[in-house]
Amino acid sequence: MQDNWLDKLSALKQSMPQEQDTQEQESTKEDIAEAPAQSGRLDIVYERKGRAGKCATIITGFTLSDSEVEKLASELKRRLGTGGSARGGEILVQGDRRRDILEFLVSKGYKARII
Repeated sequence: MQDNWLDKLSALKQSMPQEQDTQEQESTKEDIAEAPAQSGRLDIVYERKGRAGKCATIITGFTLSDSEVEKLASELKRRLGTGGSARGGEILVQGDRRRDILEFLVSKGYKARII
């Protein structure tokens, strides 16, 4: 009786994919999930007008949905440790953070430039 159980277990092990193949498939799925669906280039703009003398960095040119822009804004604000918002397909970040934002967007796979 015990031999029958062990035979079934070894047959099941042989039919399972090996761990190395599974890890490669998972990393490929993660790469695809992280790749942005953005087409075109994003513009990073520094602005002071109409803000009572306070500066802000604005990212424009998104072709993503508003919910995806909000998710990206949330992650960006957490990474930089600053405030901001996402409205109307734009992300506003408090302060002059142009270089930091450019590095973040490029690391995420977006094409961006500072204007």
